[in-house]
Amino acid sequence: MARIAGVDLPPSKQVWIGLTSIYGIGRTRSRKILETAGVEETVKVKDLTEDEARSIRQVIQDEGRVEGDLRKEVGQNIRRLIEIGSYRGVRHRRNLPLRGQRTHTNARTRKGPRRGAVAGRKQVKK
Repeated sequence: MARIAGVDLPPSKQVWIGLTSIYGIGRTRSRKILETAGVEETVKVKDLTEDEARSIRQVIQDEGRVEGDLRKEVGQNIRRLIEIGSYRGVRHRRNLPLRGQRTHTNARTRKGPRRGAVAGRKQVKK
């Protein structure tokens, strides 16, 4: 099993898809990494040789931030927006969509499950 950037890649998938399980690597970046490393995209992760895995690790390390470093940077950026009180920071704090989406309906992913109005039972007159 290949372990790259602290993540175990899924062994049954092709390498270019398997690399997307690393935070900060999508399909396009994955293909560029494999091209630079000189590894064929369609080979399965379990069939990678140690040299190929080493070259992929080296390219990822040279290219820049992934996993922990990237998560930390994104978190710091969000924290900065919240501290300066920008519109986006306020939306982050309230856990609402930030990019102009409507919230009257939809936005369930960001807002969470609906809280239904609980009506009080009417008292029965005697």
